[in-house]
Amino acid sequence: MEYGSPTIITGDFKMTNKRLSLLAVLLVAALVLAACPQPAPIAPTEQEPAAETETEEVAEEAADESMSEAPVQGGVWVEGTSADATILNPILASDSASFDVLGWFFPSLLGQDPFSGAIVPTEMAASWDVSDDGLVWTFNLQDGVMWSDGEQVTADDFKFTYDAIASDLVETPRKANLDNIESIEVLDPLTIQVTYAEVKCDALNNLGLGWLPSHLYAADFSDVMDSPLNEEPTVSAGPFIFNEWLRDDNATVLRNEGYWKGAPNMDGWIYKVVPDPGARLAQLQTSELDLIGVQPEQLTTVELDSNLNLYKFKDDGYSYIGLNQANPENPTAGQDEDGNLVEQDPHPILSDLAVRQAIAHALDYDSIINQVYLGQGYQIASNVLPAVGWAHDPTLQPYAFDTDLASQILDDAGWTDSDEDGVRECNGCATAEEGAALTIRLQTNAGNTTREDLGALVQDQLNGIGFDIQFEAIEFGTLVGELLGQTFDMVIIGWTGLGTDPNDDSFWHSKFDTPGSGFNFVSYQNARIDELLEQGVSVPGCAAEERATFYQEIQQIIHDDIPYVFVTGSVGNIGYSGKFDGTDPGTWSFYHNIETWSLAQ
Repeated sequence: MEYGSPTIITGDFKMTNKRLSLLAVLLVAALVLAACPQPAPIAPTEQEPAAETETEEVAEEAADESMSEAPVQGGVWVEGTSADATILNPILASDSASFDVLGWFFPSLLGQDPFSGAIVPTEMAASWDVSDDGLVWTFNLQDGVMWSDGEQVTADDFKFTYDAIASDLVETPRKANLDNIESIEVLDPLTIQVTYAEVKCDALNNLGLGWLPSHLYAADFSDVMDSPLNEEPTVSAGPFIFNEWLRDDNATVLRNEGYWKGAPNMDGWIYKVVPDPGARLAQLQTSELDLIGVQPEQLTTVELDSNLNLYKFKDDGYSYIGLNQANPENPTAGQDEDGNLVEQDPHPILSDLAVRQAIAHALDYDSIINQVYLGQGYQIASNVLPAVGWAHDPTLQPYAFDTDLASQILDDAGWTDSDEDGVRECNGCATAEEGAALTIRLQTNAGNTTREDLGALVQDQLNGIGFDIQFEAIEFGTLVGELLGQTFDMVIIGWTGLGTDPNDDSFWHSKFDTPGSGFNFVSYQNARIDELLEQGVSVPGCAAEERATFYQEIQQIIHDDIPYVFVTGSVGNIGYSGKFDGTDPGTWSFYHNIETWSLAQ
């Protein structure tokens, strides 16, 4: 299980760190395949109807009672998803659907408390020590953890994984995880020493990626990008082992009898792709699925179904509209090899701050949250969520809905409708060619009806003040490719897995503006932001009150520059069956104790 990296979220249920590495992220999509038989070779065990549960307290009491009885072996848990995985390699994946599957196989250094989010020694690191100057971290590993092929999991696997990320042969969005690491040394098979060049206050957050089995790869990392293991992992050190992946249909995993925490009671887990949210809900109700991310309009149905449980939580993520600052026809890295800023070929429309301001003021956020999210969200002003209370700036106000002001901003910036066809053109604007229409592509992932509804509403509201928004919903993997490739205009998406630290430099720092892999895919450049991000994680002693100053200034600048239009903080809703006893969902992980679940009696 992995800790601490944002992931691009498909859009269904995604709790922070549910076997992801970061989000982020981007928003929520996931969960279900209508009216399909269970994929071979696993067949779900026959079960009795789930006991009626109306509240979380009732569910917890039932779980406590069931755990006192001998666990029943067998059964399969089936999670529904709207989007398929794209790759099963923990250092190459960037989307939550991929981490949902690959997270079962690859061990990680650090654990996370499922209820508080605190880093805890529940994974490979049994304990650790830190030098007095805060630069050297020494991790003592669990002994006797084995890969399913009989090889021991050792410090060499950790070092190989992070050395692979650093290699020029490996294109990965996880380069940010190496930030400020001076060296990684293997002191012995069960001891790792990580040395930082400078104090890094969120140091542990970057050490939570899943480890590759180093004995199966070339020592020079030459096969990492094209390895067949990226689609068919042959070994596991987690609770399940890989069985089969049928693209755009399902992935199945089987119980790992040698799992070091104890083999799960269940036979396996299935990840079924069901693009239609209505079909996902129907299959949850008919027990073809055991878990889905519940969309806002489905909440009442789940709440009234006595055979289902509903878990609600505030996710550590948010939904947003990303505004590409650079020309999508000419993606360019934000820094050269020497770390100097590289001037971007500007986006002909969105590089104009006035256009971004107009967009921010033209959207009716209250209507969006109430009509699209059915109240399952809350407006945010900038990039640090209220949950990170010591760094969040509560005085910063979100952009107000004001179409008159938005229209005036466009008029003043030279975007006017001279031919009165309803679409504004550049008439003396700062960035586009004279006469160019105010036409922008807006994309999101197909199958997430919440995002699709949001896209239609955004299109309508922006077109109402003279934009020509061309909205389309496309396959999730294709969308991620366009994001990382920086070939889009505007995107409705989201981050999850942001964690308990406010450092989100991989979204904003110019060094992570790397076409093909970086998470700063909106090509945001601001030298002051670069400076503040570096200062915020290097405060001597890491006192929260001292770090807060830097993050509050960052929030103000991000708010003013508008690289994102922040739509809503994420509220998650998970609908799940009573097939298994022992479920105990936490805000930070639903599956944290899955090896202890057993068929309901």
